[in-house]
Amino acid sequence: MRLTRQSNYAIRTLVYCAVNAPNLSRIADIAHAHSISELFLFKLIKPLVDAGLLDTVRGRKGGIRLGRPAADITLLDVVKLTEESFAMAECFDGGGDVLCPLADACDLSGALREALGAFFDVLDGYTIADLAGKKRSLRERLGIADAAPPPVN
Repeated sequence: MRLTRQSNYAIRTLVYCAVNAPNLSRIADIAHAHSISELFLFKLIKPLVDAGLLDTVRGRKGGIRLGRPAADITLLDVVKLTEESFAMAECFDGGGDVLCPLADACDLSGALREALGAFFDVLDGYTIADLAGKKRSLRERLGIADAAPPPVN
């Protein structure tokens, strides 16, 4: 199984925001850090915002940030949101125009469902926080300046 660019870039965007937290992240900075078109990134962000994975802040000093804690966003959440289909073979989802003469006697569908379930279990075991764990290293690679400490009251 191969994930689409949408899943790849959605995960990268969420990790960027996690590494940059608590600061807002700018679309232009994320696009530059990952060599992604800003237009593509804008299209990608909408479903992430609609699903509550990202929040947007409008205005001159606006940007995006995680919509919930990085530890509460699994890779499975992102992949299920960004992938259109998980059919691993033409006959896998049971629909469509493919008629297989072996459908009644074939165990391939069951094996593929089991494999997909294992894939989902692994993705469900990792969070955005796990991927953002090496904060300092990621900050350097993504070109994110260290955040100034919050003011003391």
